[in-house]
Amino acid sequence: MAIIDEAKELLKKDGSPQWQNGNPNHAILAADIVQEQAYCLMVDQAVAGVAALVAGPEPNYDRIDGAWQNTTDQYATIHRIAISGKYRGQHLSQFFLSNLLSRGLLLGIHNFRIDTHADNQRMQALISKVGFQYRGTVWVDQTADGARYAYELNL
Repeated sequence: MAIIDEAKELLKKDGSPQWQNGNPNHAILAADIVQEQAYCLMVDQAVAGVAALVAGPEPNYDRIDGAWQNTTDQYATIHRIAISGKYRGQHLSQFFLSNLLSRGLLLGIHNFRIDTHADNQRMQALISKVGFQYRGTVWVDQTADGARYAYELNL
């Protein structure tokens, strides 16, 4: 939770409303663990990053202002990715995303999706660098701040 809280502060400092409504919270992270979709990036026996890799449909992706390229294969969504401030600047987020994609491939998944707020320039740059393609806008809630840029990667 400490890593998520650091990420919330960084987003706030960057002027992004993403993660400023209390989510993700302890209950969401605990559910990720129970559902075996929580992953940690470890560096020298310390947790350097956290994320969720969720296999299966994401209800928020059912309606997109744009179009998914692959609408037939099962997909996995990467959610709640954050790197500890202690490790920021070491390009570990790209490494972590690569590991999450590899884990998905081991699960037999070749289609990946991810979303981020329009103001989250850091995540948009990372997503593009890893090879995700912009597909349109999805909504995580019906507020103005609920719009998210949606990306897809097919391997």
